[in-house]
Amino acid sequence: MKYLIVGLGNIGAEYQYTRHNIGFRVLDALAKASNLVFADARYGAVCEWRLKGHLVYLLKPSTYMNLSGNAVRYWMQKEKIALENVLIVVDDLALPFGSLRLKPKGSDAGHNGLKHIQQILGTNQYARLRFGIGNDFPKGAQVDYVLGPFTDEQERELPQRLDVAEEIIRSFVLCGIQNTMNQFNNK
Repeated sequence: MKYLIVGLGNIGAEYQYTRHNIGFRVLDALAKASNLVFADARYGAVCEWRLKGHLVYLLKPSTYMNLSGNAVRYWMQKEKIALENVLIVVDDLALPFGSLRLKPKGSDAGHNGLKHIQQILGTNQYARLRFGIGNDFPKGAQVDYVLGPFTDEQERELPQRLDVAEEIIRSFVLCGIQNTMNQFNNK
């Protein structure tokens, strides 16, 4: 069975360690832990992960956040991956830093990456792993906050949260979304 795990983010060194790029960082941590190397391909950096008989494509789109749907659609079509086997890893302002929530579907909640994916796929019925980045910013400073770096304290906590995100992704592939939500969403 094939899966597509998409970490949302923006390409370029200036975005590498921003809150908005947590999707890329989750996939980078997963790739490192599994000794995988990303290669540049159409619409993004991709690597193949073999996990107990499953073929999992990890994708970091090169389309910039606002056009993420183009990369998702291309790789779904190219590899003939069913919508129920797609997982989008995304930053979420509504969750406290480090909180992780797996959802089978949902609104874009104002996130431009999710908004474009929904527009291109014509549905919001795809799984997403929401990684909390908190919302500790003054009124009118949302863009600077999202495109800013994590605090030093958050950076120290990040490796442990990335490990949990990796566990959730493994479980999504091996156990399905419902079992994974039951196991992890209450933590």
